[in-house]
Order: sequence, then structure tokens, then C-alpha cells
Amino acid sequence: MVTIASLVPSDHLLRKIDAAIDFSFIHDRVAHLYCPDNGRPALDPVVLFKMLFGMRSERQLMREIQVNVAYRWFLGLRLTDKVADASTLSQNRRRRFADSTIYQDILN
Repeated sequence: MVTIASLVPSDHLLRKIDAAIDFSFIHDRVAHLYCPDNGRPALDPVVLFKMLFGMRSERQLMREIQVNVAYRWFLGLRLTDKVADASTLSQNRRRRFADSTIYQDILN
């Protein structure tokens, strides 16, 4: 059976990043920025921050996630999972993180 993990080469950069960084700390760092009972479920903050690796354009990033198996694997998305559009990233940046240093804190 073919799995998304089997489609990502063992020496791919995203595999190296995933092995080197434990992203679980992000949940605790951003918990105060999320409301658990307000509207639709939020995009997982770990997925949101992983999306930022190596892309300069939010539109380019979302397109890459749609077609690149390695990015889907890195983000924990199945081949059949719907990918958020670029406005999801923009809205999170503007509404949730605008008055915060959380991006700098996590990415440093």
C-alpha cells in the first residue's frame, strides 16, 4: 500500500526539519491567542507555523501544499485533505498574531 510518508524521499529537507525540531511546543506558546469555543475550529497552529518554511508568498505556499507530497506529509495532511486558501494565513497573521511577537519567538 502506498502511503504519503513512503512518497517522500528519506533525504528530503522537510524530513530533516521534522526530525530535528519538536514542534509540539507551539501549542503552549500560542494557546492564549486561541478561543476554544468561538466559531469554526482553527487551523492547527503547528500546521500554520510549519507552512511558513521556505515560502515567500502565501499564494505560492498554498499552491505548493496542494501539489507537493512532501509538504503534505510535513504538515500531516492526507492526499485527500482540503488545503486552506491563502486568506487563512493572512487572516491569522492579521487577526491573531498582529500584536504579538509569537512568529519571531517561534521562528528564532
